[in-house]
Amino acid sequence: MLKRQSAERVSGVVKWFDPARGFGFVVSDDGGPDILLHANVLRNYGQSTVADGARVEIGIQRTERGVQAVEVFAIQPPAPGENAVLEDFQAVDPEQLRRTALRPARVKWFDKAKGFGFANVFGLEEDVFVHIEVLRASGLADLVSGEAVALRAIEGRRGLMAAEICHWDQALTDATAVQLS
Repeated sequence: MLKRQSAERVSGVVKWFDPARGFGFVVSDDGGPDILLHANVLRNYGQSTVADGARVEIGIQRTERGVQAVEVFAIQPPAPGENAVLEDFQAVDPEQLRRTALRPARVKWFDKAKGFGFANVFGLEEDVFVHIEVLRASGLADLVSGEAVALRAIEGRRGLMAAEICHWDQALTDATAVQLS
């Protein structure tokens, strides 16, 4: 039987997370062994994935089997890379984007290998294009068909496209930011 110690709070960076395998690892800012991050711990936070390089604040426990995350307190998307800004967003005023309401949506499909997918926003007939770079910049690694999300959409060169996306549970923590109609 594993004997658990009390949880301690640490900050670190996601080394990698594989949604298909259901786990990944975090590297603590304080050093030490890699910290196992299981998908169930992420789900309790309201997310099913997390992007590689995202900053996290987690509760950990040291067990006989190693260090494991037991709770997620915060996730901050990875810092954007030099090439992460999509051409469609270069002319968008960041302040205007922040004022754009989060809209409830369902993932129609997303193919991580292709690097894109589509979501259906409640009340809109047109699908919203979701690019992998927007997903990464939002701190996510993948999406599943039918998954509930909230997104900010802008008019791109080829139609509506997501500029920010988060899991629905996370969006509900700031109910004033979500536009339901």
